[in-house]
Amino acid sequence: MKSTVAKQFMITVLVVFILQILVLSYIFTSFYSSSTANIKSLGISNMKSQATMIENYMNKGRDVLWLAADSVDFMIKQGTSKEAILEYLLDATNQMQEEFDANFTGIYGYLNGNYIDGSGWVPPDDYVPTDRAWYIEGKEANGEMVMSEPYVDAQTGEVIISFSQMLSDGESVISLDIMLGEVQKNTEQMNLSGGGYGFIVDDSGLVIAHSNSGETGKNYFEKPDWKASLDKIFSCDENQFQTTVDGEKTTIFSEKIVKDWRVVIVVTNTQLFRDIRRQIIAGILLSLLTFIVIVIFSMVSARRISSAEIKESESREKLEKVNMNIIRALASTIDAKDRYTSGHSQRVAEYSLALAKRLGKSEDDQQIIFYAGLLHDVGKIRVPEEVINKDGKLTDEEFDQIRIHPVSGFHILRDIHEDERIGYGAKYHHERYDGKGYPNGLEGENIPEVARIIAVADSYDAMTSNRSYRDALPQDVVREQIEKGRGSQFDPVVAEEMLKMMAEDKDYNMRETPDEVKNVLVVDDEQMNIMMVEYILNKADKVKLFTANNAEEALDILANKNISLILLDLLMPNISGLDLYKMVREKYTMPVVLMTADKSAETLKNIREYGIDDYLTKPLNAFVTLETVHGILHGSHHTKITDDNKEGEE
Repeated sequence: MKSTVAKQFMITVLVVFILQILVLSYIFTSFYSSSTANIKSLGISNMKSQATMIENYMNKGRDVLWLAADSVDFMIKQGTSKEAILEYLLDATNQMQEEFDANFTGIYGYLNGNYIDGSGWVPPDDYVPTDRAWYIEGKEANGEMVMSEPYVDAQTGEVIISFSQMLSDGESVISLDIMLGEVQKNTEQMNLSGGGYGFIVDDSGLVIAHSNSGETGKNYFEKPDWKASLDKIFSCDENQFQTTVDGEKTTIFSEKIVKDWRVVIVVTNTQLFRDIRRQIIAGILLSLLTFIVIVIFSMVSARRISSAEIKESESREKLEKVNMNIIRALASTIDAKDRYTSGHSQRVAEYSLALAKRLGKSEDDQQIIFYAGLLHDVGKIRVPEEVINKDGKLTDEEFDQIRIHPVSGFHILRDIHEDERIGYGAKYHHERYDGKGYPNGLEGENIPEVARIIAVADSYDAMTSNRSYRDALPQDVVREQIEKGRGSQFDPVVAEEMLKMMAEDKDYNMRETPDEVKNVLVVDDEQMNIMMVEYILNKADKVKLFTANNAEEALDILANKNISLILLDLLMPNISGLDLYKMVREKYTMPVVLMTADKSAETLKNIREYGIDDYLTKPLNAFVTLETVHGILHGSHHTKITDDNKEGEE
């Protein structure tokens, strides 16, 4: 007996061991693939950040020259003397170097037939400005600003570029030289989590900047180890690829920036994946220890089955909630295409559920019918927004676009839910009981029951909802339309149940309720910022604004007004926005949106950790601000029934 038990135990241990090896192999393989992908994404993100920083720096030079060119062009048109123009360029160059960057070496040009240099440089007698590359390239650009090819200064070893622009007289050209010392400094810091190195190279192979300053100015096309890699960098559409550099497997990240330059980060795979491999080794050791623990405690595993079953049940419930949230989000996507009619999908789902209950459907059937009601209009994703939002009567072509939404919805839903009735609800809810509906002209009980239920609920909500051109219809008018359509447009049984529901609804509560006015509190110590918010939210519907310049005023308003949303400045005197947020949260639960120009990682981390609902970046973008306020105040429950011209078919 003991031998049999021991044998069974050993078999169990062996099976567990084999299964664990298989599971761990899969987990570690998945982990390795996921981690390497994440690391590569980090590399691409890091490289793109560097590229953006460099492009911003170059754009600053463009902006400086644009301002100078505009000013000088005006002076030339006004007949300003050469001496006055020179004085302006000297002042502009000096101001530019003091306020922007000392690497912007000077503004100069061939202006009104004279060479004028804002850096004070006096050219030799044999200097012919119209023969210089900056002048020729500026004229060839025909008024557009042009950037020269970078070159290495023979005296300083600095890499220099020039921006040039021809003025409106067609002969004058103004230029700005920029030494890329600042770009070199930034590039020296370029790496991936402390590993590898970075450089910037143009399409001729010239290294414009390098983490190792000694490499700056070299031509990598002339280096055998780099020629093939550069060819791939300039021809490959992907941001990263694998290659071999100096005999080691290496990952190269690259991003195109100005004038076909490339920002490149190079890191060996040993450095790139070192931490992952360490984690896998640690995981294997931990797994062996886990296996030993499993063997020791295998005899008591049965006691935990009950707990595991409970957890499994909880997981199913959580999954069901996730599915429900996904379905609601999908329905809200349609409702969000128009804000003047709100909650249509939700109301149709609720009316459909109520009808299903009255028809004696099971709880499972009721749930499917509810989901089908939520998603019945999902095909309107395919309908152009200008058609959905059209105020007037639809043209035949526009109405044809509306008529395809049941078919579109069916093909969307058949792939996201295993129960085909949800798709049928979308496809057939515009069919008529007499066979005169669309898209297939089905008749009577050939129309799936779920669609017959939704058809009644959908039409009822169309008539009991407000429109831009009319309010919800009186209840007696709606009742008359339902009675009129019984047996022709509607399934008579379903229509009869809707009439019973209406008879029970003596106070006419089953209809769209207009949104109430929402109070929004703006807290900012700068009046200009408050005025900007007031200007933006003046376009918001049913929003009343309250303002406060400090914490005391804000708390007083909160104590006396029913505030639905707070827009809170991050930086204020005496108290930070985050500290005021914590004070608010001690007593109030309304959503809070932070307004800040600080986009640092620390600030974003605080926003997440504090549970702040959202944030707006200063200076405020009007469209982003309006959408954020609307989304928080009204959720995504707003939709418009697009068949406004066909009341009974809605």
